[in-house]
Amino acid sequence: MVEIKSDEVTGLIKEQIKNYNYSLSMEEEGVVVEAGDGIARIFGLENVMSMELVEFPEDIYGLAMNLEADNVGAILFGESEKIKEGDRVKRTGRILETKVGPELLGRVVNPLGEPRDGKGPINEEDTREIDLKAPGVVKRKPVDIPLQTGYKSIDALTPIGRGQRELIIGDRRTGKSAIAIDTIINQKDTDVRCFYVAIGQKTSTIAKLIDTLRRHGALEYTTVITANAEDPTPMQYIAPYAGTAMAEHFMYQGEDAFIVFDDLSKHAVAYREISLLLRRPPGREAYPGDIFYTHSRLLERAAKLNDSMGGGSLTAFPVVETKAGDISTYIPTNVISITDGQIYLETDLFNQGFRPAINVGDSVSRVGGAAQNDAMQEIAGELRLEMAQYRDLEAFAEFASELDEESRAQLARGERVMEILKQDQYQPMPVEKQAVSLYAAVNGHLDDLEVSEVSTYEKELLANFETYHEDILTEVRETAALDEELEEELKMAISEFDNTFKGESDAKGEGSKE
Repeated sequence: MVEIKSDEVTGLIKEQIKNYNYSLSMEEEGVVVEAGDGIARIFGLENVMSMELVEFPEDIYGLAMNLEADNVGAILFGESEKIKEGDRVKRTGRILETKVGPELLGRVVNPLGEPRDGKGPINEEDTREIDLKAPGVVKRKPVDIPLQTGYKSIDALTPIGRGQRELIIGDRRTGKSAIAIDTIINQKDTDVRCFYVAIGQKTSTIAKLIDTLRRHGALEYTTVITANAEDPTPMQYIAPYAGTAMAEHFMYQGEDAFIVFDDLSKHAVAYREISLLLRRPPGREAYPGDIFYTHSRLLERAAKLNDSMGGGSLTAFPVVETKAGDISTYIPTNVISITDGQIYLETDLFNQGFRPAINVGDSVSRVGGAAQNDAMQEIAGELRLEMAQYRDLEAFAEFASELDEESRAQLARGERVMEILKQDQYQPMPVEKQAVSLYAAVNGHLDDLEVSEVSTYEKELLANFETYHEDILTEVRETAALDEELEEELKMAISEFDNTFKGESDAKGEGSKE
């Protein structure tokens, strides 16, 4: 029989009590009282914060949106069919955040920073809250550095500066996304990090976009954030905020970033759907009363920071779709009033074969001119004048039976200037080549050509400059100024080419006669 010594047992118990690590954790829980259509109403969670993540069963997360007296309205990021009445819901204590950092470049992700391209996990540990306050006026500085799009009609007439918010607006299928994609492609040899937020688009459309960026070598410095049409509506709602958080990471590190929101019309529809399901009072066109704030707090985060903040910038291209060219509807007027200008695309111009289909009369850039280089600014001033005179005469010529010689010459030049502003997709042009083409146009070098010859003339002119006048192109690019000496060199080089081009044209004409 084993003898049990009471003092040994007592000593062992005392030792265990001494080494016992006592900790108490409290978790606040609530109960689902209603669920469906991507929305859940929760009883309890009295201390939950606005925009806090809450955890449902089946590893489904939600976002607390409505904090009411007797319940909390949350939007769900998973399958709402799996959530049922009576399920327990836990607070996480975390405001919604997403992954940020250089490892996201070259990847396709969802708004939470999770990969969608099948290239393996993203091991970035840095995170950032998706909905942060925009930098105040004191933290900003004036926009003074251009962001080149590669389009002559934009870089000359509606120039974009780093830190600007420029709206792209137009009807469906007028080339809005094409401008955004070409601008990303044009950042290839720059230090600008690019972000493309696709909201509510078809998977096939996004696949084509990604393939285009890959073929042009632009995917390596671009992050594509997708919230597809088949994704839950809450994902479409948070997508632009998440994309902005990813881009802000670089801005606050003193780097330059560029983001496209394609498009905010679908984002507004997603937010309207969520708001109606949460039983928020509807306003104009059934949109909630805070729809303006929803977009303004997003777009205000695009900025050019001052030197004490690192001098970084975030440039934003929000895209908005119109119906039948009507820019006076609710969402377009809202976003126009928030942004620093708009590029307006017209269906009629698109159908006439004018690409990009930019209406240069209705398009405007409110701050970009300050960031334009001196050479382009001087040429653009003359170009605007030519375009304004052409538009006035074009409207008048429809009703006038006869025009004087000077007016006919002005119309002819305007037609040729419009022709040289045409540009094929995925072929952005460096600013120095744009300057040469537009200088030739506004100084009458195209006046003796047929309109059909303008495109050939431009291609051969630029090829001539690349071969024989590389020094002039370099000087325009690096000095960014058009002084008298450089202008004289430019004028002589174009005149020499004109004689060669005219000689070749005459020879072709004689050959065709024979």
